[in-house]
Amino acid sequence: MLLCEPMEHRHTILIVDDDAAMRQMLESLFREQGYATVEAESAKAALECVRETEADVVLSDIKMPGRSGIEMVGDLRRVRPETPVVLMTAFGSIDSAVEAMRAGAFDYITKPFEPEAVLLTVERALERRALEEENRQLRRAVDRTSGFGDLIGESPAMREIFALIRKVAHSRSSVLITGESGTGKEVVARTLHYSGPRASKPFIPINCTAIPEGLLESELFGHVRGAFTGAHATKRGLFEKAGGGTLFLDEIGDMGAGLQGKLLRVLQDREIRPVGGTQSVKVDVRIVAATNKDLEREISEGRFREDLYYRLNVIPLHIPPLRDRPDDIPSLVDAFLAKHSEGGPRTLTGDALARLQEYPWKGNARELENAIERALALSDGGEIGVRDLPAEVIGSTSPEPSGEGSSLEAVARCRLPLRELEDRYIEEVLRQTGGNKVQASRILGIDRKTLYRRRLEAPRRQAANS
Repeated sequence: MLLCEPMEHRHTILIVDDDAAMRQMLESLFREQGYATVEAESAKAALECVRETEADVVLSDIKMPGRSGIEMVGDLRRVRPETPVVLMTAFGSIDSAVEAMRAGAFDYITKPFEPEAVLLTVERALERRALEEENRQLRRAVDRTSGFGDLIGESPAMREIFALIRKVAHSRSSVLITGESGTGKEVVARTLHYSGPRASKPFIPINCTAIPEGLLESELFGHVRGAFTGAHATKRGLFEKAGGGTLFLDEIGDMGAGLQGKLLRVLQDREIRPVGGTQSVKVDVRIVAATNKDLEREISEGRFREDLYYRLNVIPLHIPPLRDRPDDIPSLVDAFLAKHSEGGPRTLTGDALARLQEYPWKGNARELENAIERALALSDGGEIGVRDLPAEVIGSTSPEPSGEGSSLEAVARCRLPLRELEDRYIEEVLRQTGGNKVQASRILGIDRKTLYRRRLEAPRRQAANS
């Protein structure tokens, strides 16, 4: 027997017992107190149920055919570690109580029990779950609101973004973040959330491109059991899960026309209707949307609703591409080095950093992070030089040769002694390798002793020729 169809109540209790009479008695008790109930007659059925239905507390018998309630606790903790489990049995003993708690159960009650005792135990389990969730949210809030968390930049453009976040963080108005792919739109959205009064509530992101439109509606608004094929249980949508917090709609420009209209109604009425449902549910959610598309152009070409655009674009926030703010690259590099350095602090040579600041970064900060991670993996020493950077970065600022003849003519125009030309070439290789003599020797095809000797002799030759 498996009845995974909770009604709309403040909390859902999953009752697991092979005794149908006990399930019925507990179901009546909890429903009288305003709880939703879900029933399962075995540990196996309970696991199926928690995968489909969000139970806030599991109340389970210990002695059942197949897997026991204590064995089920371990299974549930792997699937839903945040869900407290209360075990009950008619064969109570100190040993079984200790075993239950070691397995990860929240508490243990013995049959026969008073209804008030069951209700009190479940209430305490719900309070513990709420407290743990609040602590998780607060820890995330502290992590994100120390300065501006993951949002990094020194450029005037980023300082303007910081200032705007400070101004609008306490507003409930919708925000539309625009910018190229890889500029950090989700990082800005998270910073906005964790800088305001909703920081202790959920921040839930969803990519509108990654989910088919038919499923996206169910993800956003939820659905009732039987609403469509595969809807075996009622499910809350992300609008409800983000209650009191922020829902981040990434790639909003890719949302289908039909769903755009439904989202518009939610923004207007502040309520949703689950797929297949007949009753609306009030929601308190701040909407932050993001796109790398030109929505005004999408409107003119009939792919995006103008009225939805104005609902979303109450507070516009544009992130310039990284190529327009090279002043931010040193700070980003430091952050990426700290993130990906496994063997301790690592640094870049001045020449390597200069190359990074000159490169156009079509993939923005995401491409820069990949380049730093690659350089860390390939570099030999503690310092990353130009030679460790991706080939496209190394070649991005070098002048294109116009042919072998012109290169030879340029060398000839120098009209320097061969030894001095060699000295200059050695110094250039050392500069490009960030002073790494091992790499320079390998490139030049000489050993390090020869390299040292040539560098010592160079000043004397220059003095003699002057």
